[in-house]
Amino acid sequence: MVFAYTRVSTKEQNTDRQLQAISDYATSNNLTVDRIFEEKASGKDFNREVYQGLKLALRAGDTLIVKELDRLGRNMEQIKDEWRELERSGIDIIVIDNEMLNTANKSDLERTLIANIVFELLSYMAQKEREKIRKRQAEGITLAKTKGKYAGRKPIERDNFDGVYQSWRNGEITAVKAMEILDLTKATFYRKVKAYEGV
Repeated sequence: MVFAYTRVSTKEQNTDRQLQAISDYATSNNLTVDRIFEEKASGKDFNREVYQGLKLALRAGDTLIVKELDRLGRNMEQIKDEWRELERSGIDIIVIDNEMLNTANKSDLERTLIANIVFELLSYMAQKEREKIRKRQAEGITLAKTKGKYAGRKPIERDNFDGVYQSWRNGEITAVKAMEILDLTKATFYRKVKAYEGV
């Protein structure tokens, strides 16, 4: 069977653009899409109701179509793990906007090469995101110093925690990285998260 998955982050957005791309791709490649899973949820992780339903429906030999790689999710490290799991389950993957990554109708050797390309690409993207976060932090410290507001490491202020918390929740950094940035132990970090979320 051929499945398609579309995702947008909020209920106000729509999946029309993705659906049209999937329809066009299927028509031009003589494919019949048996079922489409549409989701409106953040891509911060894979604990999403519709996506998990899709995984339960997939069987070895099935094909999964997505318009773009980031429709699967935003966290590059998690996408690597998810890709591996789909591959091990015998699922063919088609990424419309990057045909080089398509594994459908490929030999084992070609699939291995594609997997290596995907992992290298995602590792690169994750590294660039980490560098971007570090650059933003450095720029913030530099700006604070010029205003005379930076005095080195000090007790965590709410604004600093807000930014790091959002980056962590959005899947941009790991919990370990968040703890490192905030200079917190694991227990203290999660205690502050619970207090912040009002749990």
